Amino acid sequence: MFNLFSSSTGVDISAEEFKQKLEKDPGVVLDVRTADEYNAGHLKITDSQHDFLNGEFQDQLENLDKDKTYYLYCRSGNRSGQAARIMQNKGFENVYNVGGFQDLVNFGFEANEPGNE
Repeated sequence: MFNLFSSSTGVDISAEEFKQKLEKDPGVVLDVRTADEYNAGHLKITDSQHDFLNGEFQDQLENLDKDKTYYLYCRSGNRSGQAARIMQNKGFENVYNVGGFQDLVNFGFEANEPGNE
């Protein structure tokens, strides 16, 4: 049922779709995990980190350009999915939930690990 709901919004995309879209429109990559999660490792292509759980993400929305494309990820894809839907409801048209950090790394996206930045 979750997949039916997700696909109807057009927000959730696979790692493969993410890779393809990045080639055409690099956009802005947002990590919506906590600072501790981010510091433990994040995608090298991440532009910024805004914690969804503590309200930082919601506070930053007014500072984001609605004309840009956004790719959001978290640990499992749940928080980034919620965040992407909030953005859509606020008038962002090009926003995608690209899933979980480890799934993206397993797909081949390069990660920054602690001490390697």
